[in-house]
Amino acid sequence: MEFTVSKGDLVRELNLSQGVVEKKTTIPILSNILIETGEDQIILTATDLELGIRCSCPARIVRKGAGTVPAKRLLDYVRLLPDADVNVKFQENHWASLVCGRSRTRIAGMSRESFPELPAIPAPVASFPASTLAGMIGRTIFAISNEESRFTLNGALLVLRPATMVMVSTDGHRLAMVETLSEIPGVKTMERALLPRKAMGEILKLVADSGENDQIEFSSDDNHLFFRFGERLLISRKLTGNFPDYERVLPKEQPQRIRVANAELRAGIERVSQFADERSRAVKVQVGPGELKIYSSLSDTGESEESMPLEYDGPTVEIGFNAQYMLDFLRAASEESVDFLFKDGESAGELRPAGDGTGFNNRYVVMPMRI
Repeated sequence: MEFTVSKGDLVRELNLSQGVVEKKTTIPILSNILIETGEDQIILTATDLELGIRCSCPARIVRKGAGTVPAKRLLDYVRLLPDADVNVKFQENHWASLVCGRSRTRIAGMSRESFPELPAIPAPVASFPASTLAGMIGRTIFAISNEESRFTLNGALLVLRPATMVMVSTDGHRLAMVETLSEIPGVKTMERALLPRKAMGEILKLVADSGENDQIEFSSDDNHLFFRFGERLLISRKLTGNFPDYERVLPKEQPQRIRVANAELRAGIERVSQFADERSRAVKVQVGPGELKIYSSLSDTGESEESMPLEYDGPTVEIGFNAQYMLDFLRAASEESVDFLFKDGESAGELRPAGDGTGFNNRYVVMPMRI
């Protein structure tokens, strides 16, 4: 196999594969990227057996074929080359020879035969804007559980219904749910699947590179989810197991509601949390007539209190929360103001972005803490 490709095009596509390539593996071939020739292009494929990515870039094909080389080493080297065309030639011993200007390098590769085959992509069942999916991921990914033993919570639930989409994540202490408000004509199917956190992160990278106005073609089979971004394809293995019934967790009755500035609330919690217990990260939120107070419980390091005025004339309520959980939502929300809904000191609190211009129904439920 031999081809010539632009250094810039090759670096861009190799960059997108790095999050998928397995860095520490007992299967050496998974550290490699598969390079195949097509019609006036090369096709790059990487996989860790749970996630796979396939992309392409224009190239002048001299001789067709396929081969694999270490993905990180190839990117690290090509990135340092001058901005010019790179000639790549694979030899019979699977080594790749790279020539760019006066630079000549050989990289040891492996046979294409030992590289895993990616599953065949089914016909698309839905199409939706890349910005919509990216927005939903950004509003839920932070609430995914980090405990590997709770594998059904190591991703988000993706629900497709005719003309609408829902994404939900939870770690058992909080729950983030986002639903599209406007009709999405390209969604005409019922689908329910668990999307792993790693796949969500790679989708955000692909959307950032491809443009938010692009469309995503979605399809699935019994074990995999497929997301096509133009010429790029991301394949993710579904998480198995039953996701909790999130609709039962969403509060049905929240009689009290206040509206606060996002930046002001976030800054106040950040300052107070410096004096919260390092393990529990617990702070107290007190809502009373005309005032919101946030303060840390007494600790060996000191104490802190923040107050801000607000329009509220209901009963005084004090609730303990994990400060980090509150901050995760406030940092993910792009709106200037947020609504805080609550019932009493023993019930879950709820945060929602204020305003109707988001295009989403976004609800974030945080369980209270005893302090």
